Amino acid sequence: MRINDEITIDDSLIEELFTRASGPGGQHVNKTESAVQLRFDMAASDLAPAIKTRLARLAGSRLTKDGVILISADAERSRERNRAAARERLVALIDAASKRPKPRKKSRPSLSSVKRQKEKKAVTSKRKALRKKPGLD
Repeated sequence: MRINDEITIDDSLIEELFTRASGPGGQHVNKTESAVQLRFDMAASDLAPAIKTRLARLAGSRLTKDGVILISADAERSRERNRAAARERLVALIDAASKRPKPRKKSRPSLSSVKRQKEKKAVTSKRKALRKKPGLD
């Protein structure tokens, strides 16, 4: 299966189980197994370790202890559309994990912004000091 220009995964790592759905379809839902549970064995895949780490974080509760990602799809009436939806979600998840997050650049406030903030605080402080009751002097 093709994820993006650089990444492809072997179809043997993907297992699909079909069950009866609880979604739309009326009587049809009671007779057919249109819901899909897609299982992707991330641990056995040849993805880069950095991508696996990010993928594990993005997968969250969908990742099992064995390193298998579970994706369920039962929103559609058709088995094929549910299957396509589950595969699209897997592709989107792996594609998001393949993009390295942009590193944060440390920054400092400019001297003029610090000066403005201190002046603003001084004005606020003076205004609040004027609200006090006058002293005995």
